[in-house]
Amino acid sequence: MMDWRAVCACLLFGLGSSAGWTAAQPAASAGEVMYLYGRLASGAPLEATRGVGGATKGAEIACVKCHRRSGLGMKEGLLVIPPITGQYLFHSRHAAFEEAELPYVESARANRDSYTDATLTRAIRQGIDSDGNPLGYLMPRFALGDADMKGLIAYLKELGSGDIPGVTHTVLHFATIITPDADPVKSRGMLDVMQQYFADKNTFPFPPSPHMRSSGKTLYSKSMYMANRRWQLHVWRLSGPAATWTRQLAQDLAEQPVMAAVSGLGGSNWVPVHEFCQREHLPCLFPNVEVPPVANQDFYTLYFSRGVLLEADLIANRISEPGAGRSVNSVLQIYRAGDSGAAAAQVLAATLTARGITVRNEALAIDASVQRLNHALRTAAAADTLVLWLRPADIAALGEVPMAATAPAAVYLSGLMGGLENAPLPASWRSNTRIAYPFDLPDHSRVRVNLPLQWFSIRHIPLVAEQVQVDTYLACGLLAETLSHMADTFARDYLVERTETMIEHRMMTGPYPRLTLAEGQRFASKGGYLVRFAGAAGTKLIVDREWTIPQ
Repeated sequence: MMDWRAVCACLLFGLGSSAGWTAAQPAASAGEVMYLYGRLASGAPLEATRGVGGATKGAEIACVKCHRRSGLGMKEGLLVIPPITGQYLFHSRHAAFEEAELPYVESARANRDSYTDATLTRAIRQGIDSDGNPLGYLMPRFALGDADMKGLIAYLKELGSGDIPGVTHTVLHFATIITPDADPVKSRGMLDVMQQYFADKNTFPFPPSPHMRSSGKTLYSKSMYMANRRWQLHVWRLSGPAATWTRQLAQDLAEQPVMAAVSGLGGSNWVPVHEFCQREHLPCLFPNVEVPPVANQDFYTLYFSRGVLLEADLIANRISEPGAGRSVNSVLQIYRAGDSGAAAAQVLAATLTARGITVRNEALAIDASVQRLNHALRTAAAADTLVLWLRPADIAALGEVPMAATAPAAVYLSGLMGGLENAPLPASWRSNTRIAYPFDLPDHSRVRVNLPLQWFSIRHIPLVAEQVQVDTYLACGLLAETLSHMADTFARDYLVERTETMIEHRMMTGPYPRLTLAEGQRFASKGGYLVRFAGAAGTKLIVDREWTIPQ
């Protein structure tokens, strides 16, 4: 979903940090700061006027708001914002068709004169295009001095230029990243899916969209989008302490540049990978991460959901909601130190404490015995509510402590960590336990999930980690569809932007009821249920709280 207020703020140009390693990053130019953040070289906000809105300034009129970070614009419904990178701005319509080699962009204009520095200056200041026609009335008229104008034009000329990492005339290179704390069973299942998907892609290439086919008489007649490039997967396995991961990733990227990282698998710490991808401008599309960094101002990593952090918010809302029929004064959380539940427990504790609820955390050592868990459970009687951030082995051991012995009014369980509807929750715990469920209900998503499950079965892929494998298949499918619409415009920023635009139009969304990404959103699925088991045995679920999107 596009943020239409942001889009209307800058309509078409008529032209339409982890320890152990530091990347050498060039300082942002004055033009780049203007383009991305709406600030002049002096630090003052960029100012402009607009016919319908009067004077405006700052980030709301930064070029990126409409023309996107890639500079390649967009097309959404009837709204068309053409590209403003140098190769499009300064390309003349008078060029011979047989010499035209511009990459295909569906919003590009081919029927205007080439811009010059002088006519581009006029367009930016006065809103008059290269043919002398007025630009759209929503296009701001920018108050730029000569020095700032020179800096902005220089940045537009450089934008999108240079080689595309990981792309050759015959191959598209992609990586998938696996951290050393990732579950080895899930890792094997994810790689089985990815390797088979890439093999299928290379055997049966995904054709470009029909409307992209060239007649040979357009400006894009020599575009290379009809070439079938082979997909090459590189597995980057990290090792050792997290402080060394960025150095390892830098070495992997230097040895084999890639266009993007796809899927991937983390344990309880994905921050070094996220920060590396942001710093290197490397798209990282939908890694399987239970504790994703929440950094909405970052651009390059997209996630399906906030994982256990979303579960923490779902539980917090239920515990503290008005009219719940009872008052909760104290909460006990149990988790294993170093596992994903530690981060979720911290978030939940902070939220509940701010709402006047006392929270006590019981952190078990990662290698603590089941007896230590049972001892912690026997202290739960002093709390109104018990929250368990535990894995299936610990959940199965709950049977050694009868529910009556713990006596809290309510119990909440992490579905993502515990196995969702397959959580081995003992019968005595089932009636009083609510499960955080950050997916669509199985009965609702059966058709969408059965598609990848049948694909696994036909290709003899063992089903060892269903949720991870289905999400991996979904990530690969989104990559394939996005690339087919990008044609041969293989810019990294454009890949992220096109994924944002396309994801909400996809009907096959796997276990998620809906996937959307608006400006500043990095998590495509934003809500979840609270459910409980229907009986003392089996996997049938009953909704305890309808789909909720925590604020």
